[in-house]
Amino acid sequence: MAKERVKVLIVGSGPAGFTAAIYAARAGMKPVLYQGGQPGGQLTITTDVENYPGYPDGIMGPQMMVDFQKQAERFGTDIRSGMITGADFSGWPHKVTVDNKEEIEAESVIISTGASAKWLGLESEQRLNGRGVSACAVCDGFFFRGQDVAIVGAGDTAAEEATYLSKLVSKVYMLVRRDEMRASKIMQQRVMNAPNIEVLWNTETVEVQGDDEVNGVKVRNTETGEERELPVQGFFVAIGHKPNTDIFKDYIDMDDAGYIKTIPGTSKTNVPGVFATGDAQDKNYRQAVTAAGSGCMGALDAERFIAEKEVEMQEAAV
Repeated sequence: MAKERVKVLIVGSGPAGFTAAIYAARAGMKPVLYQGGQPGGQLTITTDVENYPGYPDGIMGPQMMVDFQKQAERFGTDIRSGMITGADFSGWPHKVTVDNKEEIEAESVIISTGASAKWLGLESEQRLNGRGVSACAVCDGFFFRGQDVAIVGAGDTAAEEATYLSKLVSKVYMLVRRDEMRASKIMQQRVMNAPNIEVLWNTETVEVQGDDEVNGVKVRNTETGEERELPVQGFFVAIGHKPNTDIFKDYIDMDDAGYIKTIPGTSKTNVPGVFATGDAQDKNYRQAVTAAGSGCMGALDAERFIAEKEVEMQEAAV
């Protein structure tokens, strides 16, 4: 049985993937998009999005992704459920495996796999995940209204989520490993101005406490070694993200953190015909609008690559 062959295969369905699909479809390239394990990407676990142009009153993250998908479908994108579980970029056309069984040949591949939340690596953290432990304050903060919570992290994401939680809960303990935050000044100011956020400097998490649900967290001062227990009902982790790029590591150049390296000013990777967009290659901005912009770049780069390939094949046939 002949393998399916597509002009443009898009891996991932966040702002980058859907924008790439819109541009590729309008260019007549009949893109096929696989949604992956989190259809819609990280925005589906985000509430209010107020900084994306064109939504003057803001929009809910999940609804925004529904809008993106409808626009991609309107122009003929073939949107499919399924995970890309393997890739072979050793030759052309490129080969990918879907759900460990089906193989597809792609003349170009646009990687838009995004990134996933990092965890501390504590046994108690994983055991109580979903039972008071969360990596998404905007998703789960609602369940802790009027209670006390702790959040781990020192960057913009942690500061933003701590501020968000402070509007719902009675008390937020913000656990910072060092004596300073990495967050921008404006985000630090918001934390400091919130009367119910207490920043615990030089503090690391020892254990999340509780049998069936969180009832506390044991922390340690990294300078004195002193331990104490905080009586909290929720424990949020906001220490960064890991790009979802492992399946491509045998062929694609990445940095030490797994972010795909692209040629500056383009979405091109080290493999001709393979392009990277969104949070899979962006560790600096990680915004919906920058992801969408890079998705546009990916589609345009793919269109040019395919056009050049067609010319090469025509000349070779003469």
